[in-house]
Amino acid sequence: MSENPFGNLDLNALLGQAQAMQANLAEAQERLAESTVTGTVAGGAVTVTVSGVGELVKVDLKTGEFDGSDPDALADLGDLIVAAYRDAKAQADALASQSLGPITGGPGGLLGGNDDPQAPPRKLGF
Repeated sequence: MSENPFGNLDLNALLGQAQAMQANLAEAQERLAESTVTGTVAGGAVTVTVSGVGELVKVDLKTGEFDGSDPDALADLGDLIVAAYRDAKAQADALASQSLGPITGGPGGLLGGNDDPQAPPRKLGF
């Protein structure tokens, strides 16, 4: 009888944990893709909606705020849309970190994430 090269490590338990983590990750990614956040600039003149995975879903412009015949106003509008998107994308990134972090190893995660970057990784639960 040969000795297990992995010591007392239960490979079946490890496989089970990996499969559960994969299922949890897929569920969290699906919920994230279905969620939305908004970014707003210039007192609500421009609002964009972004999915939880950062995909631009919608742009809303407040009526009467922009003169479509003025090139400078249109250039400003473009800048405001970019700024609103960046605001929403930052929120989407934070939501993704919050949703996926515990699964993928962020703070308190299964893969040894830790609030202290100098701390050694945590051991898996076996």
